[in-house]
Amino acid sequence: MKTKILMVCLGNICRSPLAEGILRSKLDPDNFKVASCGTGNYHVGKAPDSRSIKVAKANHIDISNQKADQFKIEYFEIYDMIYTMDEDNYHNVLALASTQEDRDKVHSLLDVLADPTLKEVPDPYYGGEQGFTYVFKIINQACDMIAEDIQKPE
Repeated sequence: MKTKILMVCLGNICRSPLAEGILRSKLDPDNFKVASCGTGNYHVGKAPDSRSIKVAKANHIDISNQKADQFKIEYFEIYDMIYTMDEDNYHNVLALASTQEDRDKVHSLLDVLADPTLKEVPDPYYGGEQGFTYVFKIINQACDMIAEDIQKPE
C-alpha cells in the first residue's frame, strides 16, 4: 500500500505544486503518492504559476501538468500525511479536522528543519523570480528531510 502525502498552500499554484514535485522526485512512486492542493478555490483547475514551473524545470522537475485543487474534508481519509506551507493554511486545515487522528496528520512543512527562524514558506506570488528560487530552496531542504525520514528501514 502506498503512503499518500498531501502538500497544501493557499491557491495551489506556487508553493504546494513545487512541494509536490520536489518530494515526488525524491520518493519511489511504487511506494508513495504525492499530491497538492490549496485551502482557497481561486485557481482550481489551473496550471501552476509559470515562475514555479520555471524554477522546477531549472532543477530538473516537471510540474507543468499539475492542476490546482482545493482541500476537501475527505482528504483526511485519503492522505496519511498533510504538510502545510504556512500558519494560516495549517490552521485552516486543522479547523476542518473532526478527529484527533485527522489532526495528527497535519504538519507545518518547515517543522522538519532545525532552523527556528524558518517557520513558514513565504508566498512568492507577488514577488519576482528570486522569491521562487528561495522558496524552491527551502522546500527542497524540507523535502530532503521528509524523504529521508519516511524511507528509513524499520
